[in-house]
Amino acid sequence: MDDLAGFLRTRRARVDPATVGVTPDSRRRVEGLRREEVAHLSGVSVDYYVRLEQGRATQPSAQVLDALARVLGLDETERDHLCRLAGQPRRRTPTPGGRVRPELLRILHLVGDTPAMVVDHRMDVLAANRLARLLYGRPVPGLNTARYLFLEEAEHGLFGGWDDCTTDVVGHLRLSAGKYPDDPRLASLIGELAMGSERFRRLWARADVRARTHGPKSYRHPLVGLLELHQENFALPDGSGMELVVLTAAAGSPSEDGLRLLAGLGADGAEPRPAAARRPVPSPGAAVREAQDQRGDRGGEEDDPAHDVA
Repeated sequence: MDDLAGFLRTRRARVDPATVGVTPDSRRRVEGLRREEVAHLSGVSVDYYVRLEQGRATQPSAQVLDALARVLGLDETERDHLCRLAGQPRRRTPTPGGRVRPELLRILHLVGDTPAMVVDHRMDVLAANRLARLLYGRPVPGLNTARYLFLEEAEHGLFGGWDDCTTDVVGHLRLSAGKYPDDPRLASLIGELAMGSERFRRLWARADVRARTHGPKSYRHPLVGLLELHQENFALPDGSGMELVVLTAAAGSPSEDGLRLLAGLGADGAEPRPAAARRPVPSPGAAVREAQDQRGDRGGEEDDPAHDVA
């Protein structure tokens, strides 16, 4: 799924020579740094670095990895990934199980006014509260958000900022692939996405790794309109590879009103319209009127015998 040689090649190609003191010349034909430039800047022999990129040298020392990370401009997530690929330490992380503790489920459902989910390292949703189900418009446990994003949704589906979302998802999956190389279900998912999505293939070839921690997320909901939310990922400290994902709206914002409206629309137990049958996003006012029509409680109609309930 990933290897040290490929990772080094892609990182080398993205480095601007000027940022490490290399003056570009008109004869340069490679993107990024040359192999010999990385070797000289890292303090290793050119032959040794070439063997690293060809997969013929294994388990470089921690000192060599630190030097390579510095020259290649790796962030902390990429440094950790580099060390795992290089076998420092070589101990493999066992693939976590997928059981959600009852205590965690209890906490999840205490979060009532904002969407919340428990997600594993494959991006499978293992558990979700009611508002998360209303946000997605479908039963959420069992959903794989990477598959949903690449194979079921499109650029103009539920997810706003689709380009950034897909980049983040691929970076997370590649990080997971380095951390859990013996997970057959993860390998199968990556293969499925590569077969079904040309964008996934392009992003995967970049070998970027990303840790999901927090950041803005926007959703184009078919009933309540645009929701500009903030996502926080809380990694569970039990080694399960699971995260508690919570989506919140700024106080007093239109998105907070949208979440409140969404919760009200689902109060009667009706399921939101399936993704395949989505219509253009209405305004919040139109969504309220539609919900009132469905319940028969529009103002001015209560005296009409046709709307009486037996």
